[in-house]
Amino acid sequence: MKVTVLIPAFNEVENVPLLIEEFDKFIKENKDYEVIIIDDGSRDGTIEAVEKVHRSYLRTARHSRNLGKTQAIITGAKIARGDILVIFDADMQYDTNDLPRLVELIDRGADVATGWKQGAYEKKFVSNVYNFCGRSLFKLKTHDMNAMKAFRREVLEAIHLRKDWHRYIVPLAQAYGFRIEELKVSLRPRRFGTAKYQQKSRILIGVFDLLSVKFQMTFIQKPFLYFGTLGVISILLGFLTGVLTIVLRFLGHGFRPLLYLVILLVLAGILLFSLGMIGEAIRAILDRLEEK
Repeated sequence: MKVTVLIPAFNEVENVPLLIEEFDKFIKENKDYEVIIIDDGSRDGTIEAVEKVHRSYLRTARHSRNLGKTQAIITGAKIARGDILVIFDADMQYDTNDLPRLVELIDRGADVATGWKQGAYEKKFVSNVYNFCGRSLFKLKTHDMNAMKAFRREVLEAIHLRKDWHRYIVPLAQAYGFRIEELKVSLRPRRFGTAKYQQKSRILIGVFDLLSVKFQMTFIQKPFLYFGTLGVISILLGFLTGVLTIVLRFLGHGFRPLLYLVILLVLAGILLFSLGMIGEAIRAILDRLEEK
């Protein structure tokens, strides 16, 4: 088996017949593919609808409760037999004809082949802003972090995914030195069901996740470099402010708030410096754990 298509599904019972119908046609032309549908705690009979269909290329996995798309991908990857994994959404908005095109990029040497959504869709403006922030923070050359994507199995084994971090496979893979390629993919309108990420609160969560991933990829790798530098700068500013305070005092212009500012800057510098040292100790422990 060369390619495993992972399909996380949450309350997608209406899309199951269309999904099976499309993959029946697809597998006839692509024998080296298997499909794993991961039911993420659906309550509408999604898994029951899938299990009624018996196909040699199709397998299933199930969560007893909703754990999120990231965990569904991890669950599917654990039982996947393919060397290349593809994330395909159950809402049928992506086209199966784009699957071999993504896999072809992997065959040509890419480690991750990510799609770039083409077509009109809801929240396009929000998605564009989100991806712009991602490109700016992570220095990505790709246009879309959260479209259909294919990647080598070792990519998922190398990176660490927390809840909802499936959206950051591309920047995380880049941080580990994997080669990223991009391909335009078609995006079709959703026919049945509702989008799972409609809440406005998701925008704020997405921003915090962006910052969290950036923190994991920078500060936590060399904490003393960042916090120690800030600490030294703060202490130096405190020293210079102290000199200014003394000079003003001798000139007869004593200003007590400057003294408080000196104390604040020096204490902040010491705390930041200490935080950097603690961070280095934690980083050393993490490195040892990762080696094991």
